[in-house]
Amino acid sequence: MAIKHDREYRMVQMPDIQFRALEDENFIVEGYATTWNDPYTLYEFDGIKYQEQIDRNALMEADTSDVIFLYNHEGMVYARMSNGTLTITENDRGLYIRADLSSTEASRQMYESIKAGLVTQMSWAFTVEEDSYNEKTHTRSILKIRKVYDVSAVSIPANPNTDISARSFFDGVIEEERRRERERREKVERIQKKLKGDIS
Repeated sequence: MAIKHDREYRMVQMPDIQFRALEDENFIVEGYATTWNDPYTLYEFDGIKYQEQIDRNALMEADTSDVIFLYNHEGMVYARMSNGTLTITENDRGLYIRADLSSTEASRQMYESIKAGLVTQMSWAFTVEEDSYNEKTHTRSILKIRKVYDVSAVSIPANPNTDISARSFFDGVIEEERRRERERREKVERIQKKLKGDIS
Protein backbone atom coordinates (compact mmCIF):
# COMPACT_ATOMS: atom_id res chain seq x y z
CA MET A 1 0.00 0.00 0.00
CA ALA A 2 1.42 3.36 -1.04
CA ILE A 3 0.76 5.46 2.05
CA LYS A 4 0.59 9.22 1.57
CA HIS A 5 1.57 10.94 4.81
CA ASP A 6 -0.57 14.02 4.20
CA ARG A 7 -3.78 12.08 4.81
CA GLU A 8 -5.32 9.71 7.33
CA TYR A 9 -6.69 6.23 6.67
CA ARG A 10 -9.38 4.44 8.67
CA MET A 11 -11.18 1.15 8.28
CA VAL A 12 -14.77 1.03 9.48
CA GLN A 13 -14.65 -0.54 12.94
CA MET A 14 -18.20 -1.90 13.33
CA PRO A 15 -18.20 -5.71 13.05
CA ASP A 16 -21.83 -5.77 11.88
CA ILE A 17 -21.10 -3.48 8.92
CA GLN A 18 -19.66 -5.34 5.98
CA PHE A 19 -18.89 -4.26 2.48
CA ARG A 20 -21.12 -6.40 0.28
CA ALA A 21 -22.38 -7.06 -3.21
CA LEU A 22 -26.09 -6.64 -3.81
CA GLU A 23 -27.62 -9.91 -4.96
CA ASP A 24 -30.49 -8.31 -6.90
CA GLU A 25 -28.41 -5.71 -8.75
CA ASN A 26 -25.59 -6.70 -11.07
CA PHE A 27 -22.15 -5.33 -10.16
CA ILE A 28 -23.43 -2.99 -7.42
CA VAL A 29 -21.62 -3.00 -4.07
CA GLU A 30 -22.39 -1.03 -0.94
CA GLY A 31 -21.10 -0.38 2.55
CA TYR A 32 -20.14 2.26 5.10
CA ALA A 33 -16.79 4.04 5.05
CA THR A 34 -17.40 5.28 8.60
CA THR A 35 -20.06 5.65 11.25
CA TRP A 36 -20.83 8.77 13.28
CA ASN A 37 -20.16 9.40 16.97
CA ASP A 38 -19.06 5.80 17.41
CA PRO A 39 -15.77 5.68 19.38
CA TYR A 40 -13.24 3.10 18.25
CA THR A 41 -9.87 2.29 19.78
CA LEU A 42 -6.92 3.42 17.69
CA TYR A 43 -4.08 3.16 20.15
CA GLU A 44 -3.40 1.54 23.51
CA PHE A 45 -0.59 2.58 25.81
CA ASP A 46 0.13 1.66 29.42
CA GLY A 47 -3.33 0.13 29.84
CA ILE A 48 -5.15 3.20 28.51
CA LYS A 49 -7.24 2.96 25.35
CA TYR A 50 -7.04 6.05 23.17
CA GLN A 51 -10.12 6.37 21.03
CA GLU A 52 -11.41 8.33 18.09
CA GLN A 53 -14.81 9.16 16.68
CA ILE A 54 -16.12 10.99 13.64
CA ASP A 55 -18.57 13.77 14.44
CA ARG A 56 -21.96 13.64 12.71
CA ASN A 57 -21.28 17.01 11.03
CA ALA A 58 -17.64 16.41 10.12
CA LEU A 59 -18.32 16.21 6.38
CA MET A 60 -20.61 19.21 6.07
CA GLU A 61 -17.93 21.38 4.41
CA ALA A 62 -15.62 18.65 3.13
CA ASP A 63 -14.42 18.46 -0.45
CA THR A 64 -16.02 15.31 -1.83
CA SER A 65 -16.06 16.53 -5.43
CA ASP A 66 -14.35 13.52 -7.00
CA VAL A 67 -13.88 10.67 -4.57
CA ILE A 68 -12.54 7.50 -6.20
CA PHE A 69 -13.02 3.82 -5.36
CA LEU A 70 -9.81 1.77 -5.00
CA TYR A 71 -8.52 -1.51 -3.64
CA ASN A 72 -6.23 -1.12 -0.62
CA HIS A 73 -5.93 2.62 -1.37
CA GLU A 74 -3.80 2.18 -4.48
CA GLY A 75 -3.66 1.14 -8.10
CA MET A 76 -6.53 1.03 -10.53
CA VAL A 77 -9.63 3.18 -10.10
CA TYR A 78 -12.70 0.92 -10.09
CA ALA A 79 -15.34 3.66 -9.78
CA ARG A 80 -15.47 7.41 -9.26
CA MET A 81 -17.94 10.14 -8.52
CA SER A 82 -17.19 12.25 -11.60
CA ASN A 83 -18.46 9.59 -14.02
CA GLY A 84 -21.42 8.54 -11.87
CA THR A 85 -20.20 5.06 -10.96
CA LEU A 86 -19.68 5.99 -7.30
CA THR A 87 -22.04 7.75 -4.92
CA ILE A 88 -21.40 8.67 -1.30
CA THR A 89 -24.27 9.67 0.94
CA GLU A 90 -24.41 10.84 4.53
CA ASN A 91 -27.24 9.29 6.52
CA ASP A 92 -28.01 8.98 10.23
CA ARG A 93 -25.64 6.03 10.64
CA GLY A 94 -22.60 7.11 8.67
CA LEU A 95 -21.06 7.66 5.25
CA TYR A 96 -22.78 5.25 2.88
CA ILE A 97 -20.99 4.12 -0.27
CA ARG A 98 -22.55 2.64 -3.39
CA ALA A 99 -20.41 1.69 -6.38
CA ASP A 100 -21.21 0.35 -9.85
CA LEU A 101 -18.40 -2.04 -10.77
CA SER A 102 -19.67 -2.93 -14.25
CA SER A 103 -17.42 -0.59 -16.26
CA THR A 104 -14.31 -2.71 -16.83
CA GLU A 105 -13.20 -6.32 -16.61
CA ALA A 106 -11.04 -5.45 -13.58
CA SER A 107 -13.93 -3.79 -11.75
CA ARG A 108 -16.19 -6.76 -12.51
CA GLN A 109 -13.54 -9.07 -11.05
CA MET A 110 -13.47 -6.89 -7.93
CA TYR A 111 -17.26 -7.26 -7.71
CA GLU A 112 -16.91 -11.05 -7.87
CA SER A 113 -14.34 -10.99 -5.05
CA ILE A 114 -16.71 -8.95 -2.88
CA LYS A 115 -19.68 -11.16 -3.80
CA ALA A 116 -17.68 -14.28 -2.87
CA GLY A 117 -16.91 -12.83 0.56
CA LEU A 118 -13.17 -12.55 -0.12
CA VAL A 119 -13.26 -8.77 0.41
CA THR A 120 -15.57 -7.66 3.20
CA GLN A 121 -14.22 -4.42 4.66
CA MET A 122 -13.96 -0.80 3.60
CA SER A 123 -11.55 1.98 4.44
CA TRP A 124 -11.33 5.65 3.51
CA ALA A 125 -8.65 8.31 3.13
CA PHE A 126 -9.13 11.91 4.28
CA THR A 127 -7.50 14.99 5.78
CA VAL A 128 -8.61 16.63 9.02
CA GLU A 129 -9.46 20.32 9.28
CA GLU A 130 -10.48 20.44 12.95
CA ASP A 131 -10.52 18.06 15.90
CA SER A 132 -10.75 18.06 19.69
CA TYR A 133 -9.53 15.84 22.50
CA ASN A 134 -11.27 14.78 25.71
CA GLU A 135 -8.65 14.03 28.37
CA LYS A 136 -11.09 12.23 30.65
CA THR A 137 -12.24 9.70 28.06
CA HIS A 138 -9.00 9.80 26.04
CA THR A 139 -11.08 10.33 22.90
CA ARG A 140 -10.22 12.35 19.83
CA SER A 141 -13.24 13.73 17.98
CA ILE A 142 -12.80 14.60 14.34
CA LEU A 143 -15.03 17.64 13.97
CA LYS A 144 -14.30 18.80 10.44
CA ILE A 145 -12.83 16.97 7.48
CA ARG A 146 -11.13 19.00 4.77
CA LYS A 147 -11.17 16.47 1.92
CA VAL A 148 -12.13 12.86 1.21
CA TYR A 149 -9.72 11.31 -1.30
CA ASP A 150 -10.90 7.76 -1.73
CA VAL A 151 -12.94 4.91 -0.38
CA SER A 152 -11.29 1.56 -0.66
CA ALA A 153 -12.20 -2.09 -0.52
CA VAL A 154 -9.71 -3.81 1.80
CA SER A 155 -9.00 -7.50 2.16
CA ILE A 156 -7.01 -7.53 5.41
CA PRO A 157 -7.23 -5.70 8.74
CA ALA A 158 -5.88 -2.18 8.71
CA ASN A 159 -2.12 -2.07 8.32
CA PRO A 160 -0.55 -0.22 11.29
CA ASN A 161 1.28 1.93 8.75
CA THR A 162 -2.05 3.39 7.64
CA ASP A 163 -2.49 4.97 11.05
CA ILE A 164 0.72 7.00 11.01
CA SER A 165 -1.14 10.29 11.37
CA ALA A 166 -3.30 8.96 14.19
CA ARG A 167 -0.29 7.51 16.00
CA SER A 168 1.50 10.82 15.65
CA PHE A 169 -1.48 12.62 17.18
CA PHE A 170 -1.78 10.21 20.10
CA ASP A 171 1.98 10.11 20.69
CA GLY A 172 1.77 13.86 21.30
CA VAL A 173 -1.27 13.44 23.55
CA ILE A 174 0.40 10.70 25.60
CA GLU A 175 3.58 12.74 25.99
CA GLU A 176 1.59 15.76 27.19
CA GLU A 177 -0.52 13.68 29.61
CA ARG A 178 2.61 12.08 31.10
CA ARG A 179 4.25 15.49 31.48
CA ARG A 180 1.22 16.83 33.35
CA GLU A 181 1.13 13.76 35.56
CA ARG A 182 4.82 14.20 36.43
CA GLU A 183 4.23 17.85 37.28
CA ARG A 184 1.24 16.91 39.44
CA ARG A 185 3.24 14.29 41.34
CA GLU A 186 6.16 16.67 41.82
CA LYS A 187 3.79 19.31 43.18
CA VAL A 188 2.26 16.80 45.60
CA GLU A 189 5.72 15.73 46.74
CA ARG A 190 6.76 19.35 47.34
CA ILE A 191 3.63 19.99 49.41
CA GLN A 192 4.17 16.80 51.41
CA LYS A 193 7.80 17.73 52.10
CA LYS A 194 6.76 21.20 53.18
CA LEU A 195 4.08 19.82 55.51
CA LYS A 196 6.58 17.38 57.06
CA GLY A 197 9.00 20.26 57.58
CA ASP A 198 6.31 22.36 59.26
CA ILE A 199 5.31 19.48 61.54
CA SER A 200 8.89 18.77 62.62
